[in-house]
Amino acid sequence: MSIVFSQIRAFHAVAEHGGFTAASRVLNVGQPTLTIQVKELEESYGVELLIRKSRRVELTEAGAALFEITRGIMKFCDEAHELLAAHGQSTKGQLRLATVGPFHATEILAAFNRDHPGVQISTLLGNSERTLRHIIDFEAEVAILAEVPDDPRVIMIPYRTHRVVVFVNGDHPWFNRKSIKLHELADQRFVLRERGSTTRRAFEAAMQEEGITVNPVFEIESREGVWKAVERGLGISVVADFEFVPHPNLRALEIQGRAIRTQYSIAYHKDRAHSPIIKAFVKTVSEMKAGFAKGPAEKRSISSSRKR
Repeated sequence: MSIVFSQIRAFHAVAEHGGFTAASRVLNVGQPTLTIQVKELEESYGVELLIRKSRRVELTEAGAALFEITRGIMKFCDEAHELLAAHGQSTKGQLRLATVGPFHATEILAAFNRDHPGVQISTLLGNSERTLRHIIDFEAEVAILAEVPDDPRVIMIPYRTHRVVVFVNGDHPWFNRKSIKLHELADQRFVLRERGSTTRRAFEAAMQEEGITVNPVFEIESREGVWKAVERGLGISVVADFEFVPHPNLRALEIQGRAIRTQYSIAYHKDRAHSPIIKAFVKTVSEMKAGFAKGPAEKRSISSSRKR
């Protein structure tokens, strides 16, 4: 038996969009045709892939497993289109960037867009664990993340290293200080990101090594939510130094005696290493890293990207 590509495409569209009607609109194929194609696929192998429920469908165990495979297949089809479309022309297509925050993403995307204006760009925000998952599940072409376990499916390229700093609001007794010692943080009320946050993991690991217990009174999933909570005096927090944006009611304090650092990397799925868009993105990152190594050029690059 052989699987007909149209059957795989039909199944994937129905699974991805949750029903035959939505899939029909996306593929611009009649709903009866999609129904027949999926049914033929199921009958060919004597397996049930979808459970039909009025206006929507649910995946069976076999259907969910097949959907994991078809996601990769469809991405390879997209890359084949990108490769052919870009042959002898400027790079075109779509780039989905999963990132832990807008700061590095902004400076990289500004440079990438300048070199490849024909590429449509979208971003997915989340902590490092979620960002890695987007790469593994083929939901993003590239990612900017930090301090995640090695995964044989993912290629990591070190990008930049940053220090973790503490920040407090204007009513805190430390507001006029420039630094703080780690042991002084023992009794503080902390507002922290969720447990998948890279900065939180690095900070808590350092505190644990010093025998200090962190007291998180709030856990907030958004970076903006943490900043607002600290500004309102609900506690203090930590952030990578490059992410701290000057604010009249907030002050960043360096941590004395213990350098807590986070390593940020560029990631992509190893099975997609041949993608022209991914290659172009990695090339942009490599050129930026070379510029950073020159010292003053790093500041000029960051400054110019912020102005844009």
